[in-house]
Amino acid sequence: MSTVRNTSPLLNLAIIGRLEQVRSQFGRVSVPPAVVEEFHLGENRPGSAPLRRAVEEEWIVTEGPSDDALICTLRQDLDEGESEAIALAVEQKADRVLLDEREGRRNARNVGLHVTGALGILLRADEEGELSSLSRAIDQLEEEAGFWIGPDLREQILRKTD
Repeated sequence: MSTVRNTSPLLNLAIIGRLEQVRSQFGRVSVPPAVVEEFHLGENRPGSAPLRRAVEEEWIVTEGPSDDALICTLRQDLDEGESEAIALAVEQKADRVLLDEREGRRNARNVGLHVTGALGILLRADEEGELSSLSRAIDQLEEEAGFWIGPDLREQILRKTD
């Protein structure tokens, strides 16, 4: 399965110790150069150590998009990492692009991409029995990674596991 990633989902999952769920669900993943820069791999920040290991182990691989026109168009609404991730996913005809931000997800769907995010990965991990508590994992996202999730969405996700 070909998958392209943006910064926020990978970083947030790394911060809460759940980056391995990405690997188990998708195997090798591609990230554009702007995303790698946003990881701050040379610094001692939350989440940087597991991301550094993933890059060293080469299951997170840097690949640059070449469609500058698409990147430029996407940059009107999105940041550099999201723009490059969507452009790379289009070029690779990726099965999925991992984005959390609403505007990025909307733009990705507009160009025909399938989208998931950190919550989708946690939900799937829970369905596959890889989490002891989906609710606790979501709490960690909010408390440790500063991830915001609306109460209605949280309730909807947790209802799926009942």
